[in-house]
Amino acid sequence: MDKRQYGLPPGGQPAQAPPSYAQAVGGVAPSSPYTPIQTSKNGPTIMTTVVPLGPEHTHMICPHCLAEIDTTIDKKPGLIAYIAGFLICLIGCPFGCCLIPCCISKCMDVHHSCPNCKGYLGMFRR
Repeated sequence: MDKRQYGLPPGGQPAQAPPSYAQAVGGVAPSSPYTPIQTSKNGPTIMTTVVPLGPEHTHMICPHCLAEIDTTIDKKPGLIAYIAGFLICLIGCPFGCCLIPCCISKCMDVHHSCPNCKGYLGMFRR
């Protein structure tokens, strides 16, 4: 009986499946947010991640001090607050009603920083 008849190579062992993407590239699947960065030709590989910043505190590793943190947030009036205030002024609302959007949290941009090293981490815009 000829082994080639059944799709086996001449050695008799079935061919191994090709390596997965994670095995071929270095352990990280393409859908992962991790991006390997080489620091030097023979240096260590540093894994970084892109963490989406939202309107609330975010749990992450600070890229500045490498500590595991929950971000500190600071809310400041954003573009939407200024546009809404301008539109209120155009309507003609007296007595400072145009400042109301600057007090509404849904109109604020959220700035994230590290509570450990005070490094700026990014902003969530409305």
